[in-house]
Amino acid sequence: MNTCPIIYQPCEGKYSPQGLRKLSPRLSGLVVPYTAEEQLREAALRAHKMSIQGVQPKLSARLNAAKQCFEIVDMGGHFILKPQHPQYDQLPENEDLSMRLAETAGLVTPLHGLVYSKDGSMTYFVKRFDRIGRGGKLPVEDFAQLMGLSRETKYDASMEKVASVVESFCTFPVIEKIKLFRITLVNFLLGNEDMHMKNFSLITGQEKVELSPVYDIVNTTIALGQAPEEIALPLMGKKRKLDRSVMVDYFGHERLGIQDGMIARVLQEIESAVSAWPALIERSFLSPEFKLKYKDLLNERVARVWTG
Repeated sequence: MNTCPIIYQPCEGKYSPQGLRKLSPRLSGLVVPYTAEEQLREAALRAHKMSIQGVQPKLSARLNAAKQCFEIVDMGGHFILKPQHPQYDQLPENEDLSMRLAETAGLVTPLHGLVYSKDGSMTYFVKRFDRIGRGGKLPVEDFAQLMGLSRETKYDASMEKVASVVESFCTFPVIEKIKLFRITLVNFLLGNEDMHMKNFSLITGQEKVELSPVYDIVNTTIALGQAPEEIALPLMGKKRKLDRSVMVDYFGHERLGIQDGMIARVLQEIESAVSAWPALIERSFLSPEFKLKYKDLLNERVARVWTG
């Protein structure tokens, strides 16, 4: 019995019917018709044409249900594809798992999963949350844009400044600050040390400005082999040795001003999700070595938040 890379449920073939239906009721199979190497080459050739950028190679794509595949396009794609990285092992499998773990902890995520490429390697796909209908687009601005920062200066900020952006621009900042607290805590638990200012965004829809669904969540600790920092943007002036006093008492209570009852509720919901994370990690497509490293990191980070 195999595991469907779209919904992590048992299946007889490469995908389960339920998983494929999440993308389209017309699908009976799915593939990226390029090898990992060909995807990297296409990403390099098209980088100057596309509106999605970053360190990790990315491709804009649309789903062609008739051909049972993702097609690479220059502009206007509704999906982003991320193939295997030549330097960092298992990044697609890492990101897909990390996004799933985040979702169980209450973070809003776009549709995402893994798809087999022509050479059998796995590519991560995620649906763009700023696309609606055939040609519609929702306004999205990342926090670097809002703060006047560039790609070169996206780390020149702090979590306190992230909070200030939420307070200044969101329609209902009290609600969004609770979301920000949850996002910050979950990213810390998952070992994502690359939440810089371009990885936070605001989206406008139905006359409301709010935090966008989360994206680019990767356990960078295991990907890089013990990253030197625990968080990309300093919190209370610290990037290392973060614990409950910094994450909860200072950021949640003091800086964000979240009431005790709501803090307790968020922590309880995350703790409930954490108890299910080891089983989800075991069902993932990471190697046994990476699964063990992921669980060891979680145990260490959870202990710091819940015991001090």
